[in-house]
Amino acid sequence: MWNSAWPAGLTMLGLGSGFALVLLIASVKLKVEVDPKVDEIHHALPNLDCGACGFAGCGQYAKAVLQDPGLLGKCAPGGPATSGKIADILNLQVSDSGPQKKPIVHCRAHKQDKTMYAKYQGIQSCTAANALADVQACAFGCLGFGDCTRACKFDALDIIDDLATVDYDKCTGCTACSKACPRHLIEMVPFRQENMMTVACSSKETGKSTRTICKVGCIGCGICAKQSDLFKVDENLARCDYAKYETTEKEETAMNKCPTKVIVYRGKAATEPVTLRNKAETS
Repeated sequence: MWNSAWPAGLTMLGLGSGFALVLLIASVKLKVEVDPKVDEIHHALPNLDCGACGFAGCGQYAKAVLQDPGLLGKCAPGGPATSGKIADILNLQVSDSGPQKKPIVHCRAHKQDKTMYAKYQGIQSCTAANALADVQACAFGCLGFGDCTRACKFDALDIIDDLATVDYDKCTGCTACSKACPRHLIEMVPFRQENMMTVACSSKETGKSTRTICKVGCIGCGICAKQSDLFKVDENLARCDYAKYETTEKEETAMNKCPTKVIVYRGKAATEPVTLRNKAETS
């Protein structure tokens, strides 16, 4: 039996060795050389794979920014510090990219402030609820089902009394929340100061209609625009012009004279005192 088995064993050993040799040669011949700078850039990135840069992960962004330095500065979570590290690796000078953009939710209507229709029984998703016309009276307000909270990888948003609220201590400016909101209520704003003044509403209804469905909505009265050039009213809705943002006595007067108090500050020290809802209800 032994005499008849050993030729087959040697044959299998020879074939296995031959295949291994072929694979070894192929791996050497077909090996793709990776620029060591890719690893350096990857190491400089926060490695969160959040997608804020427009790429699937930090590894792909590292390769892309090496090939196209024009992509420098796309890493929102890393901010200027990370851009500076990558620029040093690429031997480039970094120009001032301006203040970091962070999200502002253009709505301030909590559950008690807005008119609701029959209790929504569908999928607990803003995208699903937005497809229906009978969820809440305001077609422009926060639906409060938490698509933005689930999109954020940094736990920087909570749904508090039916309103998306940003925790600016945790926010990295990754833009995921703004992309997730089906009503486009979340705007990425250049934070020139720690707290930014904003019009916390998106309703384009007439003032009369807004008053009937929301206690804290913009009624398009134009008082703010009369006080300061920072504000402009278009389609019954006031907005801040962040390109010329500054807060002086005029802007403070505009905020104080707003009849619905829809002009507010947003930022690390400007969170409204409301009761935190259990996150499990919206996860």
